[in-house]
Amino acid sequence: MNAIILAVLVMVALCMLRVSVVFALIASALVGGLVAGLPMETVVKSFNEGLGGGAPVALAYATLGAFAIALSRTGLSQRLSANLTTRLGEGGGRLIKWAILLSMVLAGFASQTVVPVHIAFIPLLVPPLLHVMNRLQLDRRAVACAITFAITTTYMALPLGFGAIFLNDILVANINAAGNGELVTRQMAPVAMLIPSLGMVFGLGLALLFSYRRPRVYADQPVAGEEAGTLPERLSRRQLSMVVLALVSALVVQLWTGSMVFGGLVGFSLVSMSGVMRWNEQDGVFLQGVRLMALVGFIMIAASGFAGVMKATGEVQTLVAQSAELVGDSRALAAFMMLLVGLLITMGIGSSFSTVPIIAVIYVPLAIGFGFSPLATLSLVGTAAALGDAGSPASDSTLGPTAGLAADGQHDHIWGTVVPTFLHFNLPLMAFGWVAAMVL
Repeated sequence: MNAIILAVLVMVALCMLRVSVVFALIASALVGGLVAGLPMETVVKSFNEGLGGGAPVALAYATLGAFAIALSRTGLSQRLSANLTTRLGEGGGRLIKWAILLSMVLAGFASQTVVPVHIAFIPLLVPPLLHVMNRLQLDRRAVACAITFAITTTYMALPLGFGAIFLNDILVANINAAGNGELVTRQMAPVAMLIPSLGMVFGLGLALLFSYRRPRVYADQPVAGEEAGTLPERLSRRQLSMVVLALVSALVVQLWTGSMVFGGLVGFSLVSMSGVMRWNEQDGVFLQGVRLMALVGFIMIAASGFAGVMKATGEVQTLVAQSAELVGDSRALAAFMMLLVGLLITMGIGSSFSTVPIIAVIYVPLAIGFGFSPLATLSLVGTAAALGDAGSPASDSTLGPTAGLAADGQHDHIWGTVVPTFLHFNLPLMAFGWVAAMVL
């Protein structure tokens, strides 16, 4: 068996058995490297060299978690939650339920385009609403699907913000480089990804209207930050001004520097200076925020190490070559196999942005050889890369929702986020992506 297939299967199996995702990534990287014939020393070296790629993201999530806990100490989010809870008693439960789901989708869209903060909004927006979700008996798997849908579909379909990076700077650029010329243009990318994006819309509708529409009971547990101390009854005008300044400054600094780390630190510092918490409490609040996002950070670091080992094996080229031998002259089977291989690669690496450069070099000549049009080639490579982003245990598209929804310890990463998003997005995306490749 190909080493990459085996490594991904081992990782998925361990995660499904509720083994720690970090342990699963490390163990599967070891298995994949050794099966590929790499010496133990090379496996360890490749894993260690890959770890550095996840460190900036892990530190960014830690600072965002600290900023989120600091904001929770202001009591603003709790008062918002209390106001919504009061409205529940007035018979507005169904309306608020759909308003929450819509707000998650809209916030996800904005986080990738007009306010490109990626998943930074999740630890700030989601935990304060958990009490409301509990009263509504809103299935958190539906919320996870709504957030993951917005984060993934936006960069797949819209050439704005992160979508401009994915479609123009990565997808189009790598396909043209692999095709030794201007095979595709930027204007073609959104057109090519339209049909696959409709698959994501279909999956979201299935999740919200059928799979997770029934009530689900959760205990009313304290959310991270609420147990840190007594919340102020009300904020002074100065304190409220400082909190607003912290939110705006965190966004401005992140956009200016391109770093979530500095944005989170500026926000945390300004909230600390507002007086909503004592000066000697800062260290404890910061540590609590780090704990909130620590699992996400460690998984991202381990995923970078896993990706380093997979690249060192050189088995991607072998996997594609073996797939090409199986399909013969069938274009339909070739499209299916390319999408399936892309799913396996992205499931392991956890990033569609990192998958495109790996597969484009091999997929583009293969697509040209099978007679796929430039639009179909764009759709194939783009869909193959996006497959697995939703549904991968190591993807920030699943880790982000989990970090927010698990703030009170009642949401499981694998069974609450990974499995639902895999079933509702990857399967329709593969079907719609195959259709796009055949009709474009």
